[in-house]
Amino acid sequence: MATTDRLTRPATAEPLVSPVTLLRIAIILAVLAMWEFLAHSGWLYRDVVPSLFAIGKALYDLLSHGDYYFNLGVTAAEIGTALLIGGISGLAVGILLGANRFLSKAFEPYLYYLGPTPKIIFFPIMIMWFGVGPGSKIALGTLSCFFPVALSVAAGMRQIDKVLIRVGKSFRASTWQMVMKIYLPAMRHPIINGIRLGLGVALIGTLLAETKLSNKGIGFLIINAYSTFDMPRMYAMLIVLFVLAIGANALVGRLGGLESIKRN
Repeated sequence: MATTDRLTRPATAEPLVSPVTLLRIAIILAVLAMWEFLAHSGWLYRDVVPSLFAIGKALYDLLSHGDYYFNLGVTAAEIGTALLIGGISGLAVGILLGANRFLSKAFEPYLYYLGPTPKIIFFPIMIMWFGVGPGSKIALGTLSCFFPVALSVAAGMRQIDKVLIRVGKSFRASTWQMVMKIYLPAMRHPIINGIRLGLGVALIGTLLAETKLSNKGIGFLIINAYSTFDMPRMYAMLIVLFVLAIGANALVGRLGGLESIKRN
């Protein structure tokens, strides 16, 4: 019986770093190099673009003082409260509009018209209603967060399989049971997307409010550093804020992914 030797092709080793990761690293290094070049070029006014070393020193000083963490806690509390109130109210309104075609036609156009409006124009009203304390900042953040959540949930309601709704009604499920057992599980992706958008605009609205009228919070520290022309400190705070925003956004997305895995 004749036997043949099997030729095995050697397995190709996967690269330690993917080309996409290499490209991202290259972009970051190019941006940093361009920044450092501008810092030493003398083309811009002094300290408008500080060196990376100056920003790193300011970042170290910033993270070494407890006063920064106090102000960070104030801003985080305001944003968290705004996201909670705006998210829950947006979720309720979105489900109501998505489930009722008459109400959707009557009221949803207002959401589309008011949604893109810069919410900072309502800040004087928020001051008159809620005062100059944290209440006005939370109110502006809530108003900013409400619209993307409501519109995303309303659109998600219309994408629910009609069979699921008929099954729920055939079992005579109550409104609360329909929301908890059918609507929310079927809309987890639109809800997560709405929350991620709501988090971003709530962050912007709260920080803008703090820069206008406040004596504490990250927005107050940023505008104070700008007023005293402490550019390295200002950029250091912006970097920390940028990293924290990315982390919060990634956490919301990860929680949505974990929820999908559990349900599957």
